[in-house]
Amino acid sequence: MTFRRRALFAAALLGLACPVAACSSDAGSVGPGGSGAAGSASASTGSSTGAGGDGGDGGVTAATTGATTGSSGQGGSGGATPSCPDVTACDAPLPDVGDARDWVHFTNSVTAAAGFANHRGRDMFYNPGDSIWVFAKFAYGLLDDDIQDEDVDVYLNRGCGPDWESLGTVRSTDDGAHATVEGVDDTGGWVYFDATALGLGEGRHRFLFVVGGDLSTTQTYVDIVPSGTPLVVTDVDGTLTTQEAAEFTALLTGSLPDPNPSSAEALGVLADRGYRIFYLTARPEYLGGRTREFLSAHGYPLGLVHTTLTYAGATGASAADFKTQELATLAARGLVPAWAFGNTDSDAQAFSAANIGPAEHRVMFQYDDPTYGSRRIESYAELLPELNALPDAVCP
Repeated sequence: MTFRRRALFAAALLGLACPVAACSSDAGSVGPGGSGAAGSASASTGSSTGAGGDGGDGGVTAATTGATTGSSGQGGSGGATPSCPDVTACDAPLPDVGDARDWVHFTNSVTAAAGFANHRGRDMFYNPGDSIWVFAKFAYGLLDDDIQDEDVDVYLNRGCGPDWESLGTVRSTDDGAHATVEGVDDTGGWVYFDATALGLGEGRHRFLFVVGGDLSTTQTYVDIVPSGTPLVVTDVDGTLTTQEAAEFTALLTGSLPDPNPSSAEALGVLADRGYRIFYLTARPEYLGGRTREFLSAHGYPLGLVHTTLTYAGATGASAADFKTQELATLAARGLVPAWAFGNTDSDAQAFSAANIGPAEHRVMFQYDDPTYGSRRIESYAELLPELNALPDAVCP
């Protein structure tokens, strides 16, 4: 990590010192158990099934729980239209990953000992037939120091079913060692895992990454869906949290922001109707884990999460550009959200540019949008009767 990035990260946290549970919601430790993953160096081979163990989840439980309950319907009138699969839960117990091993590099053990694990995955939507890449970043402490050329074990929960497969062991990258893939530049400490040869079918798949030296973990999700799959996109700060800057205030105390009342319920209704949820926030990359923790703690439905890939995040015009590009990437896969939730002009601009419509489905929380014609609401409770009356989404 460059000095500038370290300075940005430290400045953002304002000298915060807090426990792992508060600071690294997407990372944690898996308790000891039996044998771990095979030591294969391949990033895309290995198919042995990992035994379901009772190892502790550490901070990663935030990434896998908090889904609202409910099942998708059985289609429209007469049962002629296909209902969407229920993807509101992906909560199989974590596998037994074995004992911690010797670190490959002593310097990485020093980095890990100096601070909490702040690992994070990069969720992805793909179409059937796409090349499938899975991404995770491994870093520690207030300065977000990454660990490079270090062993990381990879596990797959195929289709969010009951079992895990061990996919072997890979190494985290050195700065610039890997080509940019899906917009993810190699800033060091990344795993780029090529999952194309695994034969993943349509649906949601969950990956677990375990650092061999200390068993700290992160998880990420891959959703393989056909074009036209029903989707909802929502901002986080000021849209789901009570204030635009609530996350940074909460970060100082190690707490989580408060949610806007009924926002989790509103998104939960849409998830139960069959819509995939896409949490799109211009927060800095290092807040990916805390974003998952916030969503889990307050009962939001499980969905895919994207932050920026920068250490400063984005605001204003930069945030609009970031979200516009993210939504354009989805549109290139035939995925245009049917509903969108935001609270700023940058949200309204991005949602309009993405052709999300009709306009009343572009919902601005306590924000007037005279430029793009989005709909203002004062509370999510006022939306609930309308959302509850919606028919089940129709999946291709």
